[in-house]
Amino acid sequence: MASPVVNSGALIILEDLKPSSPHYQDGASLRVTGKLEEYNVETAVAVIADGSATLKIDTQYVKLQYRLGSIYQFIGELRLESDIEPILKARVGRNVDGIDLNLYRQSLKLLKEFQLSS
Repeated sequence: MASPVVNSGALIILEDLKPSSPHYQDGASLRVTGKLEEYNVETAVAVIADGSATLKIDTQYVKLQYRLGSIYQFIGELRLESDIEPILKARVGRNVDGIDLNLYRQSLKLLKEFQLSS
């Protein structure tokens, strides 16, 4: 019996996750980073923000101590359901407090430029 293939999470900046983005597809495997703005214990749904962009995260399978204002990174699959905002079904998560988000964004932009020129 063949085991399912789990793709690595594409590094993206939340502000780049728009309907025109190539990563804005149902089932796309993504790695996102942002500040925890909301967390609902009953539904295990978190909301992270980076700049003006936000994304809901289903943390059902990620057991962490969630603190509002802390910075988290999640890897999971994007789910696009009709009439509902996109939600990332996280399979991995970690607290990355101390990360310099501005430097992180700059490094991702440089990586993207490098990948396009190769």
